[in-house]
Formats: sequence, C-alpha cells, structure tokens
Amino acid sequence: MKEITCTITKKLAVLSEKENGYSKQVNMVSWNNADPKLDLREWSPDGKCMKGLTLNEEEGRKLYEALCTLYGAGQE
Repeated sequence: MKEITCTITKKLAVLSEKENGYSKQVNMVSWNNADPKLDLREWSPDGKCMKGLTLNEEEGRKLYEALCTLYGAGQE
C-alpha cells in the first residue's frame, strides 16, 4: 500500500485548541505532492493529521459564499 503524504503549504488559522495539544486548523495542504487544497481538520501536537475535510477551489469558494450569507460578510 502506498504511503499517503501531506504537507502544510500555508497555515491559515487555528480554530480551536484542546488541553491535550490537539488543534483544529484551516490550512492549504498538498496531498501526495499534488496542488495544495483548502483543508479543515484536527492535528496532533506532533503534526499527525486526523480525519478532516479537503476542498478544491470551487468547493472552497462555495463554502465562503455560504459562510458570508450565514454571518453577513462585511456587517459589524
């Protein structure tokens, strides 16, 4: 079985962090040296990735639009 590799190419945000050091993050991640994609998942303190969600550019833009609708982008 081929080993799956992941590399964080750009850290975007840490959404939360647990007392045990695990953190939920949004990053750009390259899987198996492919083009980076938007990635939302939990990471262990030693950098091991847990289950998460990876979105291509179109999916990321649709998520952005949905969040803007939900939270009212630009509104204070």
